[in-house]
Amino acid sequence: MNGKNKNSSILFMSSFPPTECGIATFTTDIINAISLKFSQAFTCIKCDLKKSGPTGSSAEYVLNPTMREEYTKIAQEVNLDTTIKLVHIQHEFGLFGGSYGDYLFDFLNVINKPVIFTFHTVLSNPNEELKAIVKSLASHAITITVMTHRSAEILQEEYDIDPKLIEYIPHGTHLVKWAEGDKLKEKYGSSGKILLSTFGLLSSGKSIETALYALPEMVEKFPEVFYLIIGKTHPNNVQNGRDLYREYLEELVKVLGISSYVMFIDKYVELQELLELLQATDIYLFTSKDPNQAVSGTFAYAMSCACPIIATSIPHTREILTSDLGYIINIGDSKQLANAGIKLLSNKKLRERMSFNAFQRTSAASWENIATRHVKLYHKLLKIKDQIIYDYPPIKLRHFNKLTTERGMIQFSKICIPDLSSGYTLDDNARALIALCMHFESFRDTRVLKNIKIYMDFIERCQTPQGTFVNYIDEFDQVHIKNDYVNLEDSNARAVWALGTVISLQDLLPEEITKQALLCMLKCDSWIAGVLSPRAVGFTIKGLYNYFQVKKETHISRHIENLAANLITRYDINREKEWQWFEDNLTYANSILPESLLYAYLVSGNEAYKKTALESFDFLLSKMFVNDEFRVISNRGWYQKGTEPNRYGEQPIDVFCIINSLEIFYKTFKISAYIEKMKRAFNWFLGENHLSEIVYNPLTGGCRDGVEEKNVNINQGAESTVCYLMARIIMERLEKSTHISDFGKKINEKRTKTMLNRNPKNKFIDNKTGLPG
Repeated sequence: MNGKNKNSSILFMSSFPPTECGIATFTTDIINAISLKFSQAFTCIKCDLKKSGPTGSSAEYVLNPTMREEYTKIAQEVNLDTTIKLVHIQHEFGLFGGSYGDYLFDFLNVINKPVIFTFHTVLSNPNEELKAIVKSLASHAITITVMTHRSAEILQEEYDIDPKLIEYIPHGTHLVKWAEGDKLKEKYGSSGKILLSTFGLLSSGKSIETALYALPEMVEKFPEVFYLIIGKTHPNNVQNGRDLYREYLEELVKVLGISSYVMFIDKYVELQELLELLQATDIYLFTSKDPNQAVSGTFAYAMSCACPIIATSIPHTREILTSDLGYIINIGDSKQLANAGIKLLSNKKLRERMSFNAFQRTSAASWENIATRHVKLYHKLLKIKDQIIYDYPPIKLRHFNKLTTERGMIQFSKICIPDLSSGYTLDDNARALIALCMHFESFRDTRVLKNIKIYMDFIERCQTPQGTFVNYIDEFDQVHIKNDYVNLEDSNARAVWALGTVISLQDLLPEEITKQALLCMLKCDSWIAGVLSPRAVGFTIKGLYNYFQVKKETHISRHIENLAANLITRYDINREKEWQWFEDNLTYANSILPESLLYAYLVSGNEAYKKTALESFDFLLSKMFVNDEFRVISNRGWYQKGTEPNRYGEQPIDVFCIINSLEIFYKTFKISAYIEKMKRAFNWFLGENHLSEIVYNPLTGGCRDGVEEKNVNINQGAESTVCYLMARIIMERLEKSTHISDFGKKINEKRTKTMLNRNPKNKFIDNKTGLPG
């Protein structure tokens, strides 16, 4: 990656911890997300709105919002900092001094940097003074972001704000794992209970009494119900050492006779514990009594943790909480809450359905995605022409390993839970074998050898006495009937690719595994010459090319040339002036066709292979990289010659394939544009797609199954997860080969030597210590 751009800083003006408020938490979360994902694009710095002065703040700037003279002073200091390109103000009227926070204008009238506001509160039916202040704030801004569509409507309709100035970016949420509730209940000693919960800084505005008055009716029918009230009291509500609101609630619990069903967790709960408690929650109760509350972070977090919700009616809940996610009740209406609670408590399947819907619906609002949307906005506003630089996430094998049993890699996953009933395929295990061979070649981590052996055994198990392979093995290790009526040529060819990959690493991998691969490969010789389908030809050539690198056998080069001639014939038949391709459509894994012709050229030196490889590859790139935008070929009817390409229906396998092909073309021809295209394509996984959403899941290490028109498919199956890993390893070795420092080289050499010393004879070790996570 390029070095950190020290000339592009974003100044965030907000409250920050240890100040206890929702905006402090919100701003910290967005800064952390941007810093983790875009540290080479932007540096985030802080201006802390802190009444008690600089003590206890880690911010670069500290502004006491009650002291008017500080606003001008801070603006002048910020103006002198040439690294600050943009000021992003988290706006809440109560954060700033003066009438409706009008001290802020002293800062805005002096600052010479572009300013963005995030409006955390948008009040409807404004009086003239409030309307004038908001319009004046807007006049100083280049953009105003809001977290609900309703807030945007109010700004336009009631404040006369230009809609072009307004940007909708929802409240962020934290990624959590799916279906962890029962395990977490056990962790917190709540097994067998039905948990209700509420969280946040306690104040009378949360109207917890609404839930408490509803609780007796619920526990009468469902005595296993238990209500958690999570969070310490808001500091503004503690007066003269008395926490009157909490005392009132505690007394109410006694009066209602529900002490055995309620627990107050009176402390600041760290994020991880909070998320776990929410994941263990069966029904979340949101009882705010502020009808003008524009947005609620607690509500957003509960949804992201897959909680069915009963919520009072505020703009945020009315916009988001549809009937398939929960129930909306009138403010303060305990009877409605009790009725809604009993409906949900009576129907576990309904709760499970709402839970899934909430989890799926909020995945788009993860902080990783919110960070991407912010950074894209900054890029646009600052008119930065270069593509966004993403930080690559660390390589994780957690979900990859989770998909693997002692038999092989399971085909599908329900969200992040492997679906054993989907069985196993040769396709997935061949790709998994290739991926871990790439991993071992790059990192020499002997712990992956156990799984390499599992996948190699699976391929051997699928091979028939005739040398061909079956593709589908069911959960009981039986050959599936589907093998009898599905074309298996592509699957067989992928096996050849995998076998060739193993054989090419004969100097690195244990001899037991490479010999096993060689025996399987030799059995394939009887049918390889008859391969006909284009992609099967491509995968077969790739496997044979890898084999040829270590075993320069004439019959292998002859196979490669004969198969390449098949592709040339297809190309000559289908090629037209505006369509330089092997077929009359582009489908999946297209780049393997020109890539395989390049291998044929490298083996034979035949210039016709080289010419066709380059010509067809350039044609494919012209369809996948359009106006500096990466477009994956859609699986919705594919891309037919003479028609406009379909959009959406994008899958990780195609992204990996184009990155893989770009790598070999770059290594061969040293065209730097190929590197830039590799980066642009890989960024698709990280959010550079039409949804601006991550496809890779940094929490699980898995990869989601595709990008549709309006959502990302949140299932994390084998094909997607393996293809992401292969793409990530390619980008890792690209970075090492093009940007690694001399010091970095020494570190890597030392690491490699250390790992090899753990297994100096390079023998297969069936270790039982687990695999890297």
